[in-house]
Amino acid sequence: MTPAARLTAAIEVIATTESARIPAAQALKEWGLSHRFAGSGDRAAIAGLVYDTLRRNASSAYLLGADTPRARALGMLKLARGLTTQAIGALCSGERYAPEPLTPAEEAALQTGTLDGAPPHVIGDYPAWLDEALSEAFGAERVDEAAALSQRAPLDLRVNTLRARRDKVQASLRHLRAQPTPWSPLGLRIALDADARSPGVQAEPDFIKGAVEVQDEGSQLASLFSAAQPGECVVDLCAGAGGKTLALAAMMGGRGRLVATDRDKRQLAPIHERLSRAGAHNVEVRSPRGDDPLDDLAGRCDLVLVDAPCTGTGTWRRNPDAKWRIRPGALEIRLGDQLEVLDRAARLVHPGGRLVYITCSVLPQENSRQISAFMARHAGWAPVPPREFAMILGPPCKAFCDAALLSEQGLLMTPRRTGTDGFFVAVLKRPQ
Repeated sequence: MTPAARLTAAIEVIATTESARIPAAQALKEWGLSHRFAGSGDRAAIAGLVYDTLRRNASSAYLLGADTPRARALGMLKLARGLTTQAIGALCSGERYAPEPLTPAEEAALQTGTLDGAPPHVIGDYPAWLDEALSEAFGAERVDEAAALSQRAPLDLRVNTLRARRDKVQASLRHLRAQPTPWSPLGLRIALDADARSPGVQAEPDFIKGAVEVQDEGSQLASLFSAAQPGECVVDLCAGAGGKTLALAAMMGGRGRLVATDRDKRQLAPIHERLSRAGAHNVEVRSPRGDDPLDDLAGRCDLVLVDAPCTGTGTWRRNPDAKWRIRPGALEIRLGDQLEVLDRAARLVHPGGRLVYITCSVLPQENSRQISAFMARHAGWAPVPPREFAMILGPPCKAFCDAALLSEQGLLMTPRRTGTDGFFVAVLKRPQ
């Protein structure tokens, strides 16, 4: 396919996401099934155009003065890809499979339009109703923080120390140009250009034999901050597909008791195969049923990890269409879910034990405010200072703490500050 034909296809996919009210991934899959002539390179390029447009919905529409799939795609080509008006016009020739030629209004907007005077939520490309929360989190830097959430994320891998060492895996993945992550001692990072296909890591021998898992560096760090130790009794209360369960199992060296559960048993479906591949043999998976499946562990756990259900605002780099689907009502539901799971976790921790609360959100309501509210409900519980629990990183600790946003309640990682997805981590100790 020509670059012009790819642009036409991207505009069609964006229109489908809106008319059918479906996620971009689903619309791209359906387009690929109905256009089997398109090669893998074509599909990757089209996906890149679609996701880059979704990342910059608001600013692109503002620049073009029109909120249509075509206008947003054209605006993205200037704002994100840096194309000149002439280059965009060449793509829009109106010839076979190419978009229609630029109108005089489009050409003028591309030639002279700017974001000067646009409100913060437009420049930062986020829903207007979130401006107050992002202002509370980042103040005047909210636009820069949101802009970093609009970039394409790299592909991060976590080396499974039950199976391999990082230097060995890096050597075997040199054809993917994998480099050590800056903070996590277990991570490897593969940088991706705008049109680059995500490498087929799942086909790599290292993945097949369980030496690596796909996991953002921020998620790796959140797991490390739990300081899970061999021989402990640990519960992963919101295990889902098991990403952090696998990390905890490796930290424990296969020794001790690790229980993984989730209130939605469908989320647990992939965990069994992943545990087997990783060689994590000390993990017990408990599916939810009528009674609480963890009743027998009340007051007996050294560590309970809560990877809480949240809005996912910290993952906008990877799920750009999700930020335009989020509504205030969804936030309220998540806040209720978080309150319930925190209280459930607290009763499992023995005196002197710890509770680790994690979200992939940057919103204070889901992060520091939830921890403050928890401590108001549970007398005697105290947060571990972030600089203390981050010491597990060793020499990078100081630089990391200088980069992250630290508070009395915990720490916040963001793409702009730490180069990771947005993650909040709090470590709480139960009184003796």
